[in-house]
Amino acid sequence: MKNIRNFCIIAHIDHGKSTLADRLLQITGTISERDMQEQALDDMDLERERGITIKSHAIQMDYVFEGENYILNLIDTPGHVDFSYEVSRSIASCEGALLIVDATQGIQAQTISNLYLAIENDLEIIPILNKMDLQSAMPEEVKDQIVELVGCDRADIIAASGKTGMGIEEILKAVIEKVPAPKGDPNAPFQALIFDSVFDSYRGIRAYFKVMNGEIKKGEKVKFISTNKEYVAEEVGTLKLKPTPKQVIKTGDVGYLISGIKIAKEVKVGDTITTVANPAERIQGFEDVKPMVFAGIYPVDTEEFEELRDAMEKLQLNDASLTFQPESSMALGFGFRCGFLGMLHMEIIQERLEREFDMTVITTVPNVSYNAYLTSNREEAVLINNPSDLPDPSRIDRVEEPYIKASVITKSDYVGAIMNLCIEKRGELTNQVYLTTDRVELIFNVPLAEIVFDFYDRLKSISKGYASFDYHPIGFRVSKLVKMDLLLNGDPVDALSALVHADNAYELGKKICKKLKELIPRQQFDIAIQAAIGAKIISRESISALRKDVTAKCYGGDISRKRKLLEKQKKGKKKMKQIGNVEVPPKAFLAVLKLND
Repeated sequence: MKNIRNFCIIAHIDHGKSTLADRLLQITGTISERDMQEQALDDMDLERERGITIKSHAIQMDYVFEGENYILNLIDTPGHVDFSYEVSRSIASCEGALLIVDATQGIQAQTISNLYLAIENDLEIIPILNKMDLQSAMPEEVKDQIVELVGCDRADIIAASGKTGMGIEEILKAVIEKVPAPKGDPNAPFQALIFDSVFDSYRGIRAYFKVMNGEIKKGEKVKFISTNKEYVAEEVGTLKLKPTPKQVIKTGDVGYLISGIKIAKEVKVGDTITTVANPAERIQGFEDVKPMVFAGIYPVDTEEFEELRDAMEKLQLNDASLTFQPESSMALGFGFRCGFLGMLHMEIIQERLEREFDMTVITTVPNVSYNAYLTSNREEAVLINNPSDLPDPSRIDRVEEPYIKASVITKSDYVGAIMNLCIEKRGELTNQVYLTTDRVELIFNVPLAEIVFDFYDRLKSISKGYASFDYHPIGFRVSKLVKMDLLLNGDPVDALSALVHADNAYELGKKICKKLKELIPRQQFDIAIQAAIGAKIISRESISALRKDVTAKCYGGDISRKRKLLEKQKKGKKKMKQIGNVEVPPKAFLAVLKLND
């Protein structure tokens, strides 16, 4: 155990984590030159295309240092704030963290919030200044920032470059000398924390775990504590570039377990594995995820509902921050109400459903649940999950919406802009605390519905990515809400209905109509896009018809010949409008969410 080191890489998005991980794999000989490719650990096409890490990736490296063999378990984590749940799970299974800061950009928001996560978990921090080969690097300024943030000596900061391989040997030396070996009792009952899982269509679910105490042998009977299910460990092993089977996995090691589980619900991230013969206690302190954005996901073909459920369960295995429950809609049939960590997370889930499972889906406008009280029974609340469930306005006594207490930590430069955003979102500022000379915590109460729409993305752009955001619910409050419908040629589009505050309805209706005018393709007939509250139309845009020049073949002659052709065309358009359907492209549903872009 004394020669095992578990560590992860944390940084802001695009500070060079994956490139640095590639160099570590090369120097330790974990990956051959022939197999080497950019972002070696990112195995999803989406990750390569966008150049971002979406999933944490664990890999084991062997390294000889001063004549001794060391086992290094590395976890490369995502940098985008929408995937911070992945980071928190990786940190829970490590003893040390490489804090990477881009020498050209300095310390940024995710650097700070990931660092705090690591410090809360008592990890040994090794600060690294990356991209030192670039001419625009500002090593001295950025070192000052790191010293102020981490409180380390300047001499402890390792200058490195993922591109050229500079400083990689020093990083490995620092990991071995500074990161503590895993603590744990090899003789205690077997106890391991699941930090990730992936679905294999041939062998069932592969659970990735870190052994806290004891050991597990191939063929032993194991038990998952939270589901209370028992299985046989058909295969255990360590995570090299490809999973490598072993006979036994011991304390402090990171490994995987295959036991032929086919049902996704039976493996939960954060669960504890133990043996049936000698059971251990559950591991405490693993928190549940808090979704930020809720939206409906429906299959385009209603017959594919069961396939969509299957796909969602398999995705949830691989991405524990996705939450979903079934719901139905008049226009779209059966689907799921899903919770996401942010807008990027929502886009990625939609793309993964399309790529990995061949599912074409429609995403509805994000919203929250409300309580409606009827005039017939003013004490009992009716839960409204979908705007289409709202009773007739004449029967409603009042509607309550959920409020949250939100806390934003940001640099003092952005306080004014963030306050304006909060007021625009109907928030009430309750407190403002200076944590350090230039870091402020703002606390305010705000309706949850305003947060799920586009608050998070706008907060990030206003604060240049420097603001971190957290919230918890504080109950329901009475609010002046109205149901806004969107009509295409007089037919309501169920998926675009929303419950909005009466004061914001006109503005929002106008924006959505304009956006849809840009996105809905022109047809052979006129299309009227209208936003309505009840029977009252509050905004309208028209998409003019595609017209064929029917008079092109008339060379001169009497005007009545042209008029006759135009009248004939007009009748045809009118008939078309009666029987024609307007298709709303799936991207229109997503674009409505980004009205401020």
